Amino acid sequence: MIEEMSPGEIKEFVLEQKVGRVGCHAEGETYVVPVIFAWHDDCIYVYTTEGKKIEMMRANEQICFEVDEYLAGGRWRSVIVQGSYEELRGEEAGRALEIISERFQSSSPRAGDDDRSAGRVPVAFLIRVKEITGRKVERD
Repeated sequence: MIEEMSPGEIKEFVLEQKVGRVGCHAEGETYVVPVIFAWHDDCIYVYTTEGKKIEMMRANEQICFEVDEYLAGGRWRSVIVQGSYEELRGEEAGRALEIISERFQSSSPRAGDDDRSAGRVPVAFLIRVKEITGRKVERD
């Protein structure tokens, strides 16, 4: 049976996860892309590079964010956030990178570490949570 997750279960689950999916919609197109993230002060922090997702979120700041986990035996958990995109600059962008780096410690994301990001402009943003829901299936 599908059950609602409590606020405590949702927070605990989101803190355990490292990869989530950002869903954005602009000019009649919907786009979903995985990102690494950190949950801090009831916001989702992301450090990435400019590209399609950033262009779309700049055009329409209303976005969705999802994390999930599937386990043996048909068990699963999923959390969906409805929120708004907020681009960070200067000290705020630096703080976002610190938050994410602290979360990942030995594998901290840094601009230019990946050949695919070479020449791309780094972008830090947060997702300000407007609504968050979680569901799960636990089997005996």
